[in-house]
Amino acid sequence: MKLVFVTLEEQVNRIMRNFESTPSEEILEILNKIMPEFKSELTSEYLQGKIQKIMQIDDESEKIKQCKALAPYLDWYLQGL
Repeated sequence: MKLVFVTLEEQVNRIMRNFESTPSEEILEILNKIMPEFKSELTSEYLQGKIQKIMQIDDESEKIKQCKALAPYLDWYLQGL
């Protein structure tokens, strides 16, 4: 059995390519992982608040819609913040 380690950057790229078909839980998990990379405490706090609100939504399609609004954070991560 071969273990494959995927980098955070690879995970972000995969989400960006397949945003519509990626479960919201996975998107939020990756956003949580990249949050410490942001230089601004305010940015991290804002993102944390948004993630908390999205996690409280029951409808998956609404969660994905809300996650799309956070896509720029994934872009920033890929561009090296």
